[in-house]
Amino acid sequence: MSEQKPEQNQQQPTIHLGRTGVEVSRLCLGTMMFGDWGNKDHQESVRIIRHAIDSGINFIDSADIYAYGESEEILGQAIAQHGRREDLVIATKFFNGMKQQPNYRGGSRRWITTAVEESLRRLGTDYIDLYQMHRPDEHTDIEETLGALDDLVRQGKVRYIGSSTFQPSQVVEAQWIARQNHTARFVTEQPPYSMLTRGIEADLLPTTHRHNMGTLVWSPLAGGWLSGKYRKGQELPRTRRGSRKDAPDLGDPKIAAKLDAADQLGALADDLGVPLVRLALAFVLRHPGVTSAIIGPRTMEQLESQLDAASLELDEATLDRIDEIVAPGTNVHPDDAGFSNYWLDPALRRR
Repeated sequence: MSEQKPEQNQQQPTIHLGRTGVEVSRLCLGTMMFGDWGNKDHQESVRIIRHAIDSGINFIDSADIYAYGESEEILGQAIAQHGRREDLVIATKFFNGMKQQPNYRGGSRRWITTAVEESLRRLGTDYIDLYQMHRPDEHTDIEETLGALDDLVRQGKVRYIGSSTFQPSQVVEAQWIARQNHTARFVTEQPPYSMLTRGIEADLLPTTHRHNMGTLVWSPLAGGWLSGKYRKGQELPRTRRGSRKDAPDLGDPKIAAKLDAADQLGALADDLGVPLVRLALAFVLRHPGVTSAIIGPRTMEQLESQLDAASLELDEATLDRIDEIVAPGTNVHPDDAGFSNYWLDPALRRR
């Protein structure tokens, strides 16, 4: 079990990343919103990253697929400007298709050896601290994937490897294969987790805990639903494209249930006298199986609103009230689980 370290001349508490011995900030800066998918201003994005670092965040997470490499390039600029690469723990991911042609995606040895070189180039670094498989690959034997990743660790291009949005059985299988073949093993898992999406509490968090893995949770604000903007009696936010057709469909019972829960959680935050964003982040960090929460600000204002979340202590009464709104181990909306079970595809179910 990872134990939280006391704050030492920094503005962010740190914790050990699983059993690696590496200390990372409890807030991890996600970079998906830097580039074409979010903030298109590279200079401003770099300033946000630099401010996060100056505020004590030493853990930064990216992926090759974010704006198709643009986010990694922006992060590379920020690393170069910071000038102290050794102070940072840089994580990125591979798997999703970078081109329409075959063999530019997945967990094959062929693609991994190409993808890592491209990420290293964009990041402007000689090594990646944590290289993660973005999704499980139904077409590639995990033994092949782990073998290729083990080679990267031995070559010094990657320090540690991790998985993202794996199911508990897939986590266990990967651990078993690594031990059997004496290869590097996944030391982290990156699942979705929030007050609205608590499914991982049932099995995944206990599984990663048993295997002494670090757990980095993404979407702790539930895709913006816990930003404080989704409340009953007010106009719901549109997407950044400003299209009304993309507004939540309250005629869908699952969406209506999600709004109801978000509204109740917002009321709870009001009662506590804290912003809902801060409550949401403090909640996921409170779970003993969670290492870091990945925040994904698009603006400096959004970053500032989240920096002090790790300092908020939630008492048992508050946690009980949250449990009454969203039961432990459940997802308000099933589609928020982050994993689409390909074995439920009709073509695989019906012979």
